[in-house]
Amino acid sequence: MKNNAVCPGLVILALASAALALSTVYEKPRTFRASEVLTPSQIEGPHFKVAEAVPTDGYLYVFSVTTDYGPLEAEGKSLLLVRLNEVRALAELDEVSKSQVFLEAAGNSVLNVGKGAVEAVKDPVATVKGLGGGLKRFGTNLGRKAKQATESAASGGEKGGDIGGVANSVLGINAAARKWAQKVGVDPYTTNPILKKALSDIGQIDAAGTIAAKVAVPIPTAVTATATVGNLVWAKDPDALLKENEEKMRALGVIDDVIRKLYQSKGFTLTLHTRLAGALSEVKAKGSADYVAAAAEAVTEREALFFVESAEMLGRFHQRSPVAELLTDSRALVAGTGDGRAAVLLPVDWIQWTKAYEKAVQEGSARAKKELGAAKLEMQLTGRMSETAKKESESLGWEVVELF
Repeated sequence: MKNNAVCPGLVILALASAALALSTVYEKPRTFRASEVLTPSQIEGPHFKVAEAVPTDGYLYVFSVTTDYGPLEAEGKSLLLVRLNEVRALAELDEVSKSQVFLEAAGNSVLNVGKGAVEAVKDPVATVKGLGGGLKRFGTNLGRKAKQATESAASGGEKGGDIGGVANSVLGINAAARKWAQKVGVDPYTTNPILKKALSDIGQIDAAGTIAAKVAVPIPTAVTATATVGNLVWAKDPDALLKENEEKMRALGVIDDVIRKLYQSKGFTLTLHTRLAGALSEVKAKGSADYVAAAAEAVTEREALFFVESAEMLGRFHQRSPVAELLTDSRALVAGTGDGRAAVLLPVDWIQWTKAYEKAVQEGSARAKKELGAAKLEMQLTGRMSETAKKESESLGWEVVELF
């Protein structure tokens, strides 16, 4: 009679193989509803409406918005809120331009805020790219720096005769334009082409800044309460501000070649440059210079914003848990506290279990333990994480903290 008994060892092997197979099932990109991730006032206002479907591409929500000033796309919730504030500012400037006070003071000069909207409708694709969309999505690499990308970004700007980044962001923005940007609560060095043109135009009309002094514009509390860096970019001359930033970076040990690459990076405006320098200077952690080198790789505003927001998260984390050093050669900011802990700080909207994320979190875990001497690992993100990604992250030793 044939023996049908199953070898216990084979059963265990089969179960282990099945468990391994299940653990490597990756999640597909998810599409959210706007009502799941935004408040009602963020979904629709007097001059804008956010599309209901909010896909995720990489680690960020991708929003499509219809506005009175043309269509726009925002990659990431933080960038969306900036764009919605800019729409409000454009509406305020439009109202100001029609006021009796402005018309009397401006004489024959006319501020036509609507002109940018007409151009946007004619070329909506270009407008979407100009307002933060672009062809390259952020979020595929949270691991080591991509050195080839750094070289390409720097050399590409020089060859094209366009040094990009900080240099381009200050064009057309005089003291009067900065004063008007402060008056309506926006970044004077915005990459929003419609707002940039409006600020430049009103700065030329009101070159002395006398009209601004006569016009009252109501600014939301949320804008004025978060304008710490704004006070610098509104008040200081661009050259003076840039020199101040450079001094802060040199104090962190950043070499001149990296400062030059950051200056030329197509992702960095003067405002983002200022925010990065200020945030890292507040902590002065060992390894900050290397993180600036990673930031200099940014070729889009969205990438640059990731590095800036990471540095600002570092400042807040440092207030509670003093940071000793940062993991070098890493796009994700990993902070070592010196007491056996390491925290990766991620300003992202959504994390799901993907091959790219698995690779990044495994590498981050190994490197934090080896290079920072970490015995305890913490992951802080400004958004949310899927249950699968959270479970897998915790299995690799990470305590997940969602700050949304």
